[in-house]
Amino acid sequence: MRRENQSTVSEFLLLGLPIPPVQQGFFFALFLGMYMTTVLGNLLIILLIWLDSHLHTPMYFFLSHLAFTDVSFSSVTVPKMLMNMQTKYKSIPYAGCITQTYFFIFFADLDSFLITSMAYDRYVAICHPLHYTTIMSQSICVMLVAGSSLIACACALLHTLLLAWLSFCADHTVPHFFCDLAALLKLSCSDTSLNQLLIFTAGLTAIMVPFLCILVSYGRIGATILRVPSTQCICKALSTCGSHLSVVTLYYGAIIGLYFLPSSNTTNDNNIIASLMYTVVTPMLNPFIYSLR
Repeated sequence: MRRENQSTVSEFLLLGLPIPPVQQGFFFALFLGMYMTTVLGNLLIILLIWLDSHLHTPMYFFLSHLAFTDVSFSSVTVPKMLMNMQTKYKSIPYAGCITQTYFFIFFADLDSFLITSMAYDRYVAICHPLHYTTIMSQSICVMLVAGSSLIACACALLHTLLLAWLSFCADHTVPHFFCDLAALLKLSCSDTSLNQLLIFTAGLTAIMVPFLCILVSYGRIGATILRVPSTQCICKALSTCGSHLSVVTLYYGAIIGLYFLPSSNTTNDNNIIASLMYTVVTPMLNPFIYSLR
């Protein structure tokens, strides 16, 4: 593959959210409040888990990493979005755009793998309770988190390296509030077939495979509960899995709605709304969901 001259690409212009100018102030305050809630709520979860020895269990070990990932995930896009809402020139440097794309993909994939690890933890807790401490040892938990980080890093690196080899047309306007990979590929004058193939392959690896693993885990959990259908057993399962199921529904619901529904059924505004769901709303709701537990 021949790398074309990228010297003409110095910056991209982010169109941002489709909000009328008269409503910019209201939505700026709204998203700023949501972002501050996300940061404070997730950092509070991390602090509580670190301070309370009763929470030094595998589930809360994964939850602390999920909380850190949620803060990082929102911080990749929301501060720049808020800054652009207050300025007239909504540009982002080329290098900054590529960097934002990398970290967005990295933390999105890491979120998916951590949620899957938590599903496996719930499966072991309900289906193999007598062997739980042996199976979910500290070393296994560390390996799951480390493996999740390595795979997410590899996926994000492949995407951004291929993106960096593309040349872009005269129009550098991105119809989004961040450097979305799909939006950037539409601006390219190069052949993006390899990029599209990687999106499909990485999407299966980082989104669909973990999602199927979660479905299998909860299928096994459901089968275990049905073998002893008692009210106490069902209530215990709901208490154990309810919070995680809520997070799974929020996260994968937005992802599947954005990337796997037919493009003819979705407009650019709908894509932006779905992106807001899993970059702003879901990370903010996670602390509330787990605080109820």
